[in-house]
Amino acid sequence: MSVTAEKKQQIIKDNARGSEDTGSPEVQVAILTERILNLTEHFKTHAKDNHSRRGLLMLVNKRRSLLDYLKRKDVQRYSDLIAKLGLRK
Repeated sequence: MSVTAEKKQQIIKDNARGSEDTGSPEVQVAILTERILNLTEHFKTHAKDNHSRRGLLMLVNKRRSLLDYLKRKDVQRYSDLIAKLGLRK
C-alpha cells in the first residue's frame, strides 16, 4: 500500500521545482496522490478494511489542504499541478 523508495524518488524528480526540492507542495501532493491511488486499489479487494479507510480519508484531507494552500499562494502552479496529476477542479 505504501510507495516504494524508487517510485517516490521518481515522483520527487518529476515534480520538484529545483534539484534539491523534496518538500514543496507540488511534491507532497504528488506523493499523497500516489498513496491515495494505491489505497483505492486496495479497497477494491478489501472493502471492509475500515482502519485503512480512515487513513485514506486523512490522506485526502491532507492533500486538499495542500492544494488549497497552493491555490492561495500561486494559482498558476496550482492549475499546472492538477492538470499534471489529472485531479478534478
